[in-house]
Amino acid sequence: MPIELPPGTASYSDRDRPPQKRQYLVLLGILVAIIVAVFWLFNALVNGLVWIIPPGVERQLGVLTVPSFERLAQPSPAQDTLNQLLDRLETHLPAEQRQNRDYQVFYVPDSTVNALAIPGDRIIIYKGLLDKMESENELMMVLGHELGHFTNRDHLRALGRGLVLQLALATFFGDIGSLQSIALSGVTALSDARFSQNQEYRADSVGLDLLHATYGHAAGATDFFAELSQQPDLNIEFLSTHPASRNRVKRLEEAIAQRGYGLGEKRPLPAALAGE
Repeated sequence: MPIELPPGTASYSDRDRPPQKRQYLVLLGILVAIIVAVFWLFNALVNGLVWIIPPGVERQLGVLTVPSFERLAQPSPAQDTLNQLLDRLETHLPAEQRQNRDYQVFYVPDSTVNALAIPGDRIIIYKGLLDKMESENELMMVLGHELGHFTNRDHLRALGRGLVLQLALATFFGDIGSLQSIALSGVTALSDARFSQNQEYRADSVGLDLLHATYGHAAGATDFFAELSQQPDLNIEFLSTHPASRNRVKRLEEAIAQRGYGLGEKRPLPAALAGE
């Protein structure tokens, strides 16, 4: 005798079975894969766009950040010497990375142990960091690292994908008003930006190559980071914005070996910096 189902009760034949959990998981997996693919493609697009934005446009992003640091900076023999050292590093940059650029160092007489590069082609060196330097080579590695951020256009990447896309479109279509608006809207993001670990490692790589090109060897490349790795409990701003110092030392040592860079004699700090 056949069993009758109550009215309104759904029934399924062997050909019309309810969806299984596995099917839901497959659909979810496909959806996640699509989202990841779209994100990857958009990220690749933005990474390509940063290279077509002219340096002059990038400098507009520093219209508000540069003056604030300039007021903190102290014109002095130390600042002049830092800029002379920077000029020596610049000569080893590819020509296309020097064109339409005006790299300068601002020396800030503050005990903060930090160095940073800001839009507007400016590198900020604090007295606290300079006090930790024991050789010219060690200092040149830090300066070369900061130049590496400009070389890799990390400031544009720090703007965020949406702003970079707007900036590229405004540049391509020549919309000066939009460029200024985007520059102003991105100042806060740039001021608070923290570069990714990969960006920091790439900047280290640029700094290492510049150090070797300047002196013919890589002595001093790891000194500053090795010292920081021995003082993990210090309240150092540099540690909060950069990868773990031990990891940086290890990567730099591996790069030195892979590139066949030798280790030579380190130079003492210039007199104008040794007493700071």
